[in-house]
Amino acid sequence: MRRALLIAAKDLRLRLRDRSVIVLGFLAPLAIATVMSFAFQGTSDFHLTVVVVDRDQAALGSAVTAVLRSEDLRDILTVKTADSPTEARAVMDDGNAEAGLIIPEGFTAGIAGDTPPSLEVLTKVDDTIAGQVVASIAGSFAAQLDADRLSVAAALAAGGPIDDLSSLVAAASEGRLPVSLVDQDTGSRPLEAISYYAPGMGIFFLFFAISFTARGWFTEAREGTLERMAGAASTGQILVGKALSVFVYGLASLTTMAVVTTVVFGADWGGPLPAATIIVAMVLAVVCLTAFVIVVARTERQAEGLASMVVFGLALLGGNFVVVSGSPPLVRKLALLTPNGWALRGFVDLSTGPHAMSAVWGPLAGILGFSAIVFAVTALLASRMELP
Repeated sequence: MRRALLIAAKDLRLRLRDRSVIVLGFLAPLAIATVMSFAFQGTSDFHLTVVVVDRDQAALGSAVTAVLRSEDLRDILTVKTADSPTEARAVMDDGNAEAGLIIPEGFTAGIAGDTPPSLEVLTKVDDTIAGQVVASIAGSFAAQLDADRLSVAAALAAGGPIDDLSSLVAAASEGRLPVSLVDQDTGSRPLEAISYYAPGMGIFFLFFAISFTARGWFTEAREGTLERMAGAASTGQILVGKALSVFVYGLASLTTMAVVTTVVFGADWGGPLPAATIIVAMVLAVVCLTAFVIVVARTERQAEGLASMVVFGLALLGGNFVVVSGSPPLVRKLALLTPNGWALRGFVDLSTGPHAMSAVWGPLAGILGFSAIVFAVTALLASRMELP
């Protein structure tokens, strides 16, 4: 074990002298995480402006505008009015509104008609979410209109006076519209961009340890350093020493990332103990992947190519650049085949829920299961390995 520790210490000294390693392990993840968090920090504060054209000028049309301006929707909607569809489109084209809603003539009177007029939603090609929100609200009013028409039809079928149809329509239109917002505490917190991209970028740049460690292995083989080490240590001891150096480097990198982003940017990595367990498990996974690349590759070029595929493949599948929860089901399933996918899931759970170990048992099992498989394959291949 002493020989493995000496090899690890030698590798760590070489890395501390390599500025590119310091940049990749400490400076770059901090810089990229900061940039990405600033780029996405406004996405959690959703607010849109909708321009309304009320051509109905009656009870139901006024109710539509009143609900859009209600206290419940004030935090997400700002309502402007226009006199015509042409004016509404001009307001949107000028960038003063993200969507529009046109209430047609006879909207209220249509309660008693065979073919009631339809609400029209104006959308922009570069802001489809705003259009979807307004369309959802418009759909609720359309459902209310159908309910009011059914009320009038039922009253007439029950013998209501047809000569008093206007009173029936007025009474039906005064019914409570099916739009309500209820705030309920679910016990969770919103996911801040920095709380996702801090571990995401930290893990992504940690993966580069696979590349420069594998490259360093073959560089030492070419220069004869490995041959000299083999005279005093076994292949297994050399691999253990290399693995230890990766472990210490990775642990220092992710720990620094967690501390700095928490103190400076307010990132929420979760409680110290559960966050630390995920960090340690993720570093172990990188150690296993590094050993795997070294054992499988036969040349420095092969090592670089294989390491690049591992780094970018895992980063893309695991969601280091994009939040996986908003991806298609297949992508979410593929993310669970990667250690970083499990790690990010654990950090998200800690950031949005309780800071307890119970929140990370699943992610820990996923990361350690991946590491165990990679380690078993690497150990099998290493038993037949000869130093290059």
